[in-house]
Amino acid sequence: MDAKKVSASKITISELMLPSHTNFSGKIHGGYILMLMDQIAFASASKYSATYCVTASVDTVDFLNPIEVGELVTLKASVNYVGNSSMIVGIRVISENIQTGTVKHCNSSYFTMVAKDSTGKNVTVPPLVLSNMDEVRRFCNAAKLIAQKKEHDQHVETFDYSSPEALEGLKQYRIKLEL
Repeated sequence: MDAKKVSASKITISELMLPSHTNFSGKIHGGYILMLMDQIAFASASKYSATYCVTASVDTVDFLNPIEVGELVTLKASVNYVGNSSMIVGIRVISENIQTGTVKHCNSSYFTMVAKDSTGKNVTVPPLVLSNMDEVRRFCNAAKLIAQKKEHDQHVETFDYSSPEALEGLKQYRIKLEL
């Protein structure tokens, strides 16, 4: 299987935010932005792998700045890391007030996508070619994210929540235990 450059996965979409996209406070609904992020993650991963892809996980979605009605939202995505059948797609969301030209970074996130065949089985994706230090940085950050997830999963599997030490540690929180 021939390796592909990160540029083979790059996607940019822009959309004008409408009143129908707002939440009860009049800002653009976070769920709508998540939907756009999932769409661009799918497009980026599918473009790179040349196959159908599904979302396996979404890592750390921080809403940094609110988005207003009338702003132009631009999402940029690229594959930052590949495994055997999985890809980590980095996504950056910015909004622009098209009257003033003010640009805000609103969100960055990582979506793990998995390539599938027509029967739903995982398929191997091409190796990734890193062409510059920015791509190397993004790859290393994604590899670090994977290592942290594995460490977290191992901790969750082995941690005894019912031990006297664990229960004693809960006293620092604003809770009342009634066991």
